[in-house]
This record gives sequence, C-alpha cells and structure tokens, in this order.
Amino acid sequence: MEEKAEYLPHDRLFKELIQTFFADFMEAFFPEVARWMDFSDVEFLQQDLFTDITAGEQRRIDILAKLKLKGEDTVVLIHVEPQSYYQMEFPERMFIYYSRIYEKYRLPVLPIAVFSYNKRRETPSLFTVRIRNFESIRFRYMSIHLIRKNWKEYIRSNNPVAAALLSKMGYTKKEKVQVKVEFLRMMARMELDPARMALIYGFFDSYFKLTDKEDELVMSSIKNLDPQEADQILRLPNSFYDKGYKKGKEEGKEEGKEEGKEEGLKEGLKEGERRAALRIAKRMLEENQDLASIAKYTGLAEEELKKLKQSGATRLRCDQ
Repeated sequence: MEEKAEYLPHDRLFKELIQTFFADFMEAFFPEVARWMDFSDVEFLQQDLFTDITAGEQRRIDILAKLKLKGEDTVVLIHVEPQSYYQMEFPERMFIYYSRIYEKYRLPVLPIAVFSYNKRRETPSLFTVRIRNFESIRFRYMSIHLIRKNWKEYIRSNNPVAAALLSKMGYTKKEKVQVKVEFLRMMARMELDPARMALIYGFFDSYFKLTDKEDELVMSSIKNLDPQEADQILRLPNSFYDKGYKKGKEEGKEEGKEEGKEEGLKEGLKEGERRAALRIAKRMLEENQDLASIAKYTGLAEEELKKLKQSGATRLRCDQ
C-alpha cells in the first residue's frame, strides 16, 4: 500500500484533470459509453463527508457527474473514483459508494474506478454477497488500471487526458525519453489554451521525473524531428529552459562559495545565470527561433540578441 501522505495530492490532481476534461477522459478510456452520453451539459455534484468503514476514515466521493443520455431525457450519474493504492476491500467500498449515491439521488449510476498504483496485481471489479446458493448482491463497476495500459496506443490521439496519463501508464526505463518526446508532440498538436496546457503539464510532471541526462536526450530527440514539428515543440512553455537557469544558478553559487565571500556569491550567481541564458540563446538562435521568444525564455534584452545574431557571435562566452 502506498503512503497515505500521497493520497491527498493524488486525489486533487486526478479530480482536477478528469473534471476539466471529462468528455475526453470518457472518450479515451470508455469510448462505447461515451457514445451514449450528451456532454453538452455536465454538472459535477458536491458530496458530503461520510464515514468509510472499509478505510476507517471520513471520505468524500471524488467525482460525481450528472448528465443525460444522448438524444434522450434520461438523466444518469457517472461516479469516477481514482485509487492510488491497492486495497483488497475496494470492490466493497465501490458498492457502498454506489448505495449511498443511489439512496440520495435515485438515478441510474455508472461506477468507474481509475487505478494508478504501480502494482500490476488485478483488483476484482465484482462484489457479491451470497448465502450458499443464493446470491443477494452482484455489483459490478468499470475500471482502468493505468500501469496495464500500453502508452503507445494513445500517442496518435489529440486527447489531453491521454497525454497527461501517459505518465502513469506501463513503460520501461528505456522508453522514458521516448514517452516524454511523444507527450510533447501531443501537446504541440493540441494547441490548448495556457490554463489547460498548464494543468496537463502540471499533472504529467508530478508523476514523470527525468534526470538531467534524460532531459538532454529528449532535447536531442526533438532536434531530429521534422523541423516544423520541432519548432512547434520548442515554442511550448516547458521546463527545459528553466532547468538551464537552475543549472546556471547552481554554477554561480559554487563560484561564490569558492571565493568564500558574500560578494563572490552574488557575483558568481549573477554570472552563472548569465552563462545559462547565453547557452540557451545560442541554441535557440541556431534553431532560428524568433527574438521575442528567446527574450522571453532567457531574460536577455532583444537588443543584445540582435547584436549576437548580427555579429554571428552565437559562440559568445557560452563556453567561457
């Protein structure tokens, strides 16, 4: 079982992602069900706290959507329950949630579980109660176990939820760089508004961590793409350039420490930041990025960038 300390951020991240892109979530993982649904008017219902006897704590149902069937007046509820750790009693918990929802609303309920834990052990999707040969309850729910999903099956889509959830699907260590590249390619194709793009990036980066070396390999892979596609990706607001700044700051701090003086620290930090900015500017100029974008990402003045470009001095002090 995963640490409970991870439960709250997991719960919040998944809830925000699925509620923001609810139709996309259903279309990506439950396409047949999605064809039945009218997503033009979805209402997310707020839930009261209740005592979950299977977990021994107070809980609130995560996601409960109210909508109509397509072409009908039939109102249905879709309950989505993200689960970040393995729990043997989970099917019973889903049945209890279902019972409470139906008792309160008296509407048809479609229950869905989203398993994001990394154990590949399968959780039953069936809860039964029987006395000898008499079965009084037979409750089923739909589910997806992300670690069992093949990430390659989703990279050709323009589905934002699929892009975000690549971070939790089944990939090998050798595939990590390729997963990040394909994620960036998907983001470049979708052209989301800044707020939605930030949500997808935030979710993906919360679960998908790369080393500095792997980040360098990602950048190299992007450069080998079609120039137009590579240009679109490099225009995305991503963390590559920020890492350059961070590296520069660390260099600056080290230089200052070596001098052993407060003034040396300040000067070293300043110089380290400038070195990082110049390295980034050099790379972006070589890739024919526009000056406004370079200025935005590096913090260098456009006038300085013009001089670098005009003088052909893209080798300027970056290696000094």
